[in-house]
Amino acid sequence: MPFDNLGAFIQALDSAGELKTLTQPVSSRLEISRYTNAESKKPRGGKALLFKSVAGSKFPVATNLFGSPRRICMALGVDDLSDLSQRVKAHIDVEPPRNLRDAFSLINMLFSAGRSLPRKFSGSPPCREIVLTGDDVDLGMLPVLHCWPKDAGPFITLPVVITRSLVTGRRNMGMYRMQVFDRNTTGMHWHIHKDGSHYYNEYRRAGKRMPVAVAVGCDPAVTYAATAPMPRGIDEMILAGFIRRKPVRTAKCVTVDLEVPAEAEFVLEGYVDPGELRREGPFGDHTGYYSLADDYPVFHVTALTHRRDPVYNATLVGPPPMEDCYLAKATERFFLPLLQAVLPEIVDYWFPWEGVFHNIVIVSITKEYPGHAQKIMNGLWGQGQMSFCKAIVVVDETVDPKNPAQVLKKLLDNLDILSDITLTKGVLDVLDHSAPLPLVGNKIGLDLTQRSESEPRRPETGGTVETVGLTETLKSNVKQRISGVTMSRSISNDHEHGFSRNRVIAMNVEKNSRRNGKFYADAILQLDMLHSFNIFILFDGDVDLNDDSYILWKLFNNVDPGRDLYFSGDRLVVDACKKLPEDGHDREWPDELVL
Repeated sequence: MPFDNLGAFIQALDSAGELKTLTQPVSSRLEISRYTNAESKKPRGGKALLFKSVAGSKFPVATNLFGSPRRICMALGVDDLSDLSQRVKAHIDVEPPRNLRDAFSLINMLFSAGRSLPRKFSGSPPCREIVLTGDDVDLGMLPVLHCWPKDAGPFITLPVVITRSLVTGRRNMGMYRMQVFDRNTTGMHWHIHKDGSHYYNEYRRAGKRMPVAVAVGCDPAVTYAATAPMPRGIDEMILAGFIRRKPVRTAKCVTVDLEVPAEAEFVLEGYVDPGELRREGPFGDHTGYYSLADDYPVFHVTALTHRRDPVYNATLVGPPPMEDCYLAKATERFFLPLLQAVLPEIVDYWFPWEGVFHNIVIVSITKEYPGHAQKIMNGLWGQGQMSFCKAIVVVDETVDPKNPAQVLKKLLDNLDILSDITLTKGVLDVLDHSAPLPLVGNKIGLDLTQRSESEPRRPETGGTVETVGLTETLKSNVKQRISGVTMSRSISNDHEHGFSRNRVIAMNVEKNSRRNGKFYADAILQLDMLHSFNIFILFDGDVDLNDDSYILWKLFNNVDPGRDLYFSGDRLVVDACKKLPEDGHDREWPDELVL
């Protein structure tokens, strides 16, 4: 059954044993974050949290509501996220689309023809049981979280931001963080690629004030829909109705001409003036790093309305796994049939959490001809949100992309450094900090598929090089020969099934003004005692090489494929360390999040 509001969802979580209620007083500054971060890192996401007593506010706070496999399924009304995929596929199969935009347009049409269209709430809506306008507006009454120590202030982290195009009149419902500046203004963090930013630019060019409404604490389908990267012009409110199998009830705002979910816990109404910018950030982001301060539009609040006994819903984002990982997993499953409609050879795909959803995707395909893997790479880099993906790994349909051990085995056994790596350039997510320039940079594709008959054979594995294990003696000798190497670890499966094509070493190194990435690459590739190994990955000295998830997170986040890969024939050094100016990186490098 769909949930009409956040309260009904919280009650269902409590009945299912998925909610932990804390009654002791807590602070919205860092303390709720510490509880939430610790709970998120527990097996399978821990429990949802409800803080009943928050210092300085009369409103309780709920976090981690979506942060487990079971809770995200409860939120979306499915037994398994694949059920959502099947519902979408049933609509797409009616008329095969030519591209991803056609697929979304078809879905939008079919959604709109059914019970998904939003409908007006009859009577006085719950979101307006209490109405504050003008001088009575005070955002300080809300228990807005100060999430991480170096955040610029408190941030609203689960806002459903509602705008309307000045040109087309179409609605957008997106999720953009909002730094609270004072009692009635916030930042509006519209990334340059997002629909909210596009609509803002329409108003800016016209010199007109832009009306904005923000709902906080919606029913779970609405909250999820606001996070879904839908193409411009497709109403996320309709998507929420499709997920709920029931229309979202809306209500007119008090001070702006927009509609909001009538069952929301809180609603902020107001406007953004064209051209008015204010410094916003830094903010501890879902990449696990602080996103840097920059200038963003200012949201002026003209009304604050709420239910009589509301719950303030917030999320904490940071190093994975956290609650946003499960929301992203729902998007992954929702988008699969849409991609398959355009690229039918795709069998499945997987965004590892460590890639924070835009740094790497692993795709399995039914391979039919030479260059098929590269065709898929280029096709995905040209499709909507997939265009931001920095790395694409392609495997055969016999490999489960969601099985890391299977993928690693194929990488070690199949990857030919000379012929299986594709390098290109393209747009990057605004939060990518590793590229030399913001918003654009280098991308990499790895073809791990079996070669077709007409493709050149890969070299035989093993070669003529005598294989030497990474013994303690060898580790010690490497440390002595290369200044700054502090630790090494072999990443190989030779002991399981003979010799792999690739033998990998992860290394801790200490960089300084004289020892940059190129220094280590040259020293490693010239060291005869390491001739049995052909792939080397460099990490900073404080990275635990035995923590597989952590080193993958560092690898996916810290590497620019065009600058940080050092090739020598069929050998490769990858620099996954923090970048210095000596590495050719002149941008500010963000700090890692630590509570």
